[in-house]
Amino acid sequence: MTIQEIKNRFGIIGSSSLLDRAIDIAKQVAPTDLTVLITGESGTGKEVFPQIIHALSARKHGQYIAVNCGAMPEGTIDSELFGHEKGSFTGAHEARKGYFEVASGGTIFLDEVAEMPIATQARLLRVLESGEFIKVGSSKVLKTDVRVVAATNVNIQQAIEKGKFREDLYYRLNTVPIIIPPLRERKQDIFLLFRKFASDFSAKYRMPTIKLNAEAEQLLTSYYFHGNVRQLKNITEQISVIERQREITADIMLAYLPQPQTSQLPMVMSGVTQSSGDFSERDLLYKVLFDMKKDLTDLKKIVVDLIENGTQMNRDFHQENESIIKKLYSELGAPDNSIHLGYNNQGSSIIKPKEETPIKIVVTEENLSLHEIEEDMIKKSLLKHKGKRKNAAKELGISERTLYRKINEYNIK
Repeated sequence: MTIQEIKNRFGIIGSSSLLDRAIDIAKQVAPTDLTVLITGESGTGKEVFPQIIHALSARKHGQYIAVNCGAMPEGTIDSELFGHEKGSFTGAHEARKGYFEVASGGTIFLDEVAEMPIATQARLLRVLESGEFIKVGSSKVLKTDVRVVAATNVNIQQAIEKGKFREDLYYRLNTVPIIIPPLRERKQDIFLLFRKFASDFSAKYRMPTIKLNAEAEQLLTSYYFHGNVRQLKNITEQISVIERQREITADIMLAYLPQPQTSQLPMVMSGVTQSSGDFSERDLLYKVLFDMKKDLTDLKKIVVDLIENGTQMNRDFHQENESIIKKLYSELGAPDNSIHLGYNNQGSSIIKPKEETPIKIVVTEENLSLHEIEEDMIKKSLLKHKGKRKNAAKELGISERTLYRKINEYNIK
């Protein structure tokens, strides 16, 4: 079966090379019994690929069961997957077969596998390695012959680092990886999908098909689509039902495309308590660097203004800060003997370079170490709060656990 025939059979729209590559991998791996891990953003259509693998495999006459691991409560997921014996827990009035027992000889699709509890992950690993499992409330080992295809929209490497996913299970699931491209990486398919959805909704709601003018088509294909194909389908349905005008302009289209409320650039999240230190550490560094850059820029502007314009200061300030001023000039490249500190006719102090000595102002980029900045900020915060780590962590915007780790890492006493 060719890739185009697979697309026709399973209703896949698109000509992207990335999409074709994903379909080709599914086609090649289908005749084997290898475990497959499908990754991709939410709404990209990951659920179609397990069906392709099952339909093109020797197990196509067996049972195919799709399970959403994220939708099952932690207390019942073991029972759902592996079954339970009568009386094994409250409400277990009779014995029940689990999905792995029912799907023996077929394929089981574990969607959102990264949401599976750690204890259940250990059970799943045993099934993948030996085909054995034990029902809840039983001590009898049962065997199953099932092929597992898993999918997730979570970055599993990050989940492993946070202790939320077993590394050995990841490598067991990821025997053959299939990556589904997001819609923004297959822009040539956006209008094709829109036209297909518009035709479907036209038939469903018995109304004329909506069409896009050139500007609206350009706007649609350049949109980011965080929700991918699912979001595009939802927008197409909204326009089909709500708009009386069947030719859609860019102004009409713009009203249905949600605009991002925040920049996609790195930013500091203030006032938000985060459960892990990953983002807060990064935000702390951004905050320190931005604040430091602003302070340096302001300082240099002030000093340059003093040099060029002879800005006036009062006599007391002049006397108290003469050494500091000289130091600032020195840092800007002016030798001490090139600075004239005196007073104007009104008795206010003025600062200007001696005319006979030219001053060369050199602005250099600071060579800053992120680790040194972070260590310095932690020390200052601990000193400010008299060693109270809880208060210091709150001010820095990181968790106490992260602060403890940083204190040990930098050997802060």
